[in-house]
Amino acid sequence: MNVLKFSDKHYAARLSQLAAASSLFDPVVEERARGIVEAVRTRGDAALLELTERFDGAQLTAEQLAVSQAEIFNASLTADAALRAAVTEAEKNIATFAKKSLRKNWSARNSHGATVGEKFDGFGRVGIYIPGGTAPLVSTALMTITLARVAGCREIVVCTPPGRDGSVNPALLFAARTAGATEIYKAGGAQAIAALALGTATIRPVQKVFGPGNAYVVAAKRLLVGHVAIDLLPGPSEVLVLADDSANPKFIAADLLAQAEHGSGHERVWLVTTSARILKATEKEIARQLPKLSRREFIAKALASNGWLIQVKSLADGFALVNRLAPEHCEVMIRQQQQAVAEITTAGALFLGGWSPTVLGDYVAGPSHTLPTGGAGRSFAGLTVDQFQRRTSVVNYAKPALKKALRAVQKFAELEGLDAHGKSALIRLADK
Repeated sequence: MNVLKFSDKHYAARLSQLAAASSLFDPVVEERARGIVEAVRTRGDAALLELTERFDGAQLTAEQLAVSQAEIFNASLTADAALRAAVTEAEKNIATFAKKSLRKNWSARNSHGATVGEKFDGFGRVGIYIPGGTAPLVSTALMTITLARVAGCREIVVCTPPGRDGSVNPALLFAARTAGATEIYKAGGAQAIAALALGTATIRPVQKVFGPGNAYVVAAKRLLVGHVAIDLLPGPSEVLVLADDSANPKFIAADLLAQAEHGSGHERVWLVTTSARILKATEKEIARQLPKLSRREFIAKALASNGWLIQVKSLADGFALVNRLAPEHCEVMIRQQQQAVAEITTAGALFLGGWSPTVLGDYVAGPSHTLPTGGAGRSFAGLTVDQFQRRTSVVNYAKPALKKALRAVQKFAELEGLDAHGKSALIRLADK
């Protein structure tokens, strides 16, 4: 872990470097992702199959890209009672939370007496990326697909990388189908995002792409905006713990280690504390807990490059630093929890108190765990069900309402030099 204290000589400069760092804008990653996107655009399935073999080690034919009904059935057969119970429990909380967030149609009368309003429809066809790699994210299937189903999306297309044998983790398949996936394909990385956005002979294009992924997945999503809509930029996992001297160092260390274990090496974890004692005790706890964890090599790599223990001078400085870093997850272990809720405005999600570890948000609490990373939280919020809804405004004028609007319409048309605009309204009232 890297240690930084407000009393250090170059504290401000190092803090600026730390806050400026982001995994979202690596020019090497972007250029490679661009090449992958172009390959899929020009060669479709052939490129998708080549890239799947290169990056995932799986040799597939175009006919094998789609997960078959037999594979889904077998995945259901192998799902034990504990998995079924966990999926049911999580899915219920996620769906309940999502239903509360749905945007609803409305209408009202404007100043002319016309009816105006909005209607919200689920996108007809959406694409959802579920990471695989060293840890198939079964929970991510629930945290994304469930929202699409609640929003009323008719076609929910999932892409996830296969193993070297060409199979998809059966627990992930079970969760995806349970949540509402209508199509599942064995494709990962930037090439999967390109296939969803641009389409191939096997995978028809979607209207919007959702889901987290590695740096290449995030780069591909950015590059393809315009060909397709995207949700947000959720990259490698992050957690920031804001703590005062009332916090428990064991809890802090455990939560930092948990978010560093995903395996990309780009995960970012921070402790921001006003207490020198808590900082030192957390450092000792990390050293004590790390050797006992199965993914300690992955964790150690992430901590060495992107793990920070930071002592700030005051709680106000802590709030300011949190907003500057815009962490994906922010755990608040201070006495003034409600003040933190008011002051922190860029975190993807807030977890209040010592009994609310980030893992609850990862798996079962209800809000989606697909959240902005790499500083994107300054501009993006986390994934919500309304992002699966397409908004349409509705305008309905009768002749008396048009009469009331005419004077203002003609004035704007005159000011902008667009006489046809004005005449398109006037002609209706002049017509006998």
